[in-house]
Amino acid sequence: MINYFHDYANLCFEKFGDRVKHWITFSNPWAVAEKGYERGEHAPGLKLGGCGAYKAAHHIIKSHAKVWHSYNNTWRSEQQGMVGISLTSDWGEPIDPHDPTDRDAAERYIQFHLGWFANPIYRGDYPEILKNYVGRKSSQHGLGTSRLPTFSAQEKNYIKGTSDFLGIGHFTTRYVIQKSSPLLQVPSYDTDSDLAQLVDPKWPAPGPKWLYSVPWGFRRLLNFIKTQYGNPLIYVTENGVSEKVQCTQLCDEWRIEYLKGYINEMLKDSLITHMETVTEIVLPTLFTLCILISVVLLILYLRNHS
Repeated sequence: MINYFHDYANLCFEKFGDRVKHWITFSNPWAVAEKGYERGEHAPGLKLGGCGAYKAAHHIIKSHAKVWHSYNNTWRSEQQGMVGISLTSDWGEPIDPHDPTDRDAAERYIQFHLGWFANPIYRGDYPEILKNYVGRKSSQHGLGTSRLPTFSAQEKNYIKGTSDFLGIGHFTTRYVIQKSSPLLQVPSYDTDSDLAQLVDPKWPAPGPKWLYSVPWGFRRLLNFIKTQYGNPLIYVTENGVSEKVQCTQLCDEWRIEYLKGYINEMLKDSLITHMETVTEIVLPTLFTLCILISVVLLILYLRNHS
């Protein structure tokens, strides 16, 4: 499948690369892997509990890397485009930020969603917390090896750095707490992380049942990406909300408020970045210029009074 996808991508580069300058290899691969090969809700409809999602994700990541290298080696110099991947992830907030157990649980939530794909691409391997938990759960179920596949040293080097930008899809946030799964439970991606998700009843009521408007979670996700993955170029590829109620006339207040909140949180992050630039570059430069001007004025003054 990796080679088939590589052939398909190169056909696209050949036919459309003179016009298309931003390529996304996969959009929301988490859903492709988890819903397509774990739950069987999406195509191809397979329910390979405990291993299907991890195997599918493993091949998606390697397929992405192979296509990026192909574009970089063959097409980039001529077409001057960019190749990235689009990852969808909610934000996980510890229900008690002062409790180390809750903080660890929130970290697992992010790593089992975003880090599952982003960590190999930006750091060369799966997150340690993902490897530890899946490996431990596999051992508890009597397996000699982890259900999470491994990358060879050569594959790690090949995959790391294969993204010119990061597409981000984000919709909502969950509070996260520790919840240990029974040892006799059937192996599953959903139970590997030992988590439970909660929502705040004060959050604006959802349109679809899973989507709550929590704008501040978006900014925290962006800051996490900046810190964890070296401040990559980000394109927000998915965000929005469906209608809250059925209307005979146009009634978009729910959507307007949702988008306003999320866009404002994104702009806050941008404003902080600009302020950091001012603090780190502009102010020192102005300070240096002031010193130089003062020295010149002092020299002129001494010359005039000598």
